[in-house]
Amino acid sequence: MSWQYCGNQIKLWRARAGVSREDLATQAGYSYESLRSMEAGRRKPSLHLLQVADELCDAKGILLAGAAFLRPEKYPSSAEDYMGYEAEAVVVNWYENHYFPGLIQTEETVRALLNSHWPPLDDETVETRVAARLERQDVLKVQTRAFNFLIEEGVFRRPLTTSHAHQLQLRHVLAVSEARHITVQVVPSRGIHPGLNGQFILLETAEHQRLAYEEGQAMGMLHDDPARVSILSQRHEMILRQALDPEASAKLISELLEEL
Repeated sequence: MSWQYCGNQIKLWRARAGVSREDLATQAGYSYESLRSMEAGRRKPSLHLLQVADELCDAKGILLAGAAFLRPEKYPSSAEDYMGYEAEAVVVNWYENHYFPGLIQTEETVRALLNSHWPPLDDETVETRVAARLERQDVLKVQTRAFNFLIEEGVFRRPLTTSHAHQLQLRHVLAVSEARHITVQVVPSRGIHPGLNGQFILLETAEHQRLAYEEGQAMGMLHDDPARVSILSQRHEMILRQALDPEASAKLISELLEEL
């Protein structure tokens, strides 16, 4: 919406000042089609375009003020509600079957995942979201909260980029798991269980409200319906029965490190 609003404002100010789209595109160094996409909100209006349009249309800083509303969001809109609850949750039970949970990812892993996003994210958005994800990890420092991570064995065996980056990630998981309020358990790559359908997270607030969060290719869904939360809690229990205990999990991770 911010792209559309700023783009429309450029269009309205341009029309008011009698500046053609061709003239503005030439002055700003963009193609006609690129400018049209920015005015329509299909593409984010650049700071450079706002500066040129503000001066050319004599907007007296009004167009340039829109730059503050074009900064990238820290999180995808589908995950914003979840982030608020995660920051305050007293218990986090996280099951992951594709990659390391965001709360225990190294910066190298975060960057690899964001750089693989499709459609591609611009550099400013990548940097904003890398910083936001690392900032989220501060909750792990609160020792009066409990964090339990169930992670499929395949995640530990699959380097996302270089062998060195994967070693750093495995060492980070081992270091994190040493805290008494954080548990990491590996789910062996054998057999079948309900978690194979996808990852999910169970949260409990200080008021004992229980929630669940699921994330897919194109959306994230936060549930507070007791029936839905109960089903995912039951699935979590079934997965937990197949997981290695924390000591055996740490041993497996250490053995994988030696192989790298």
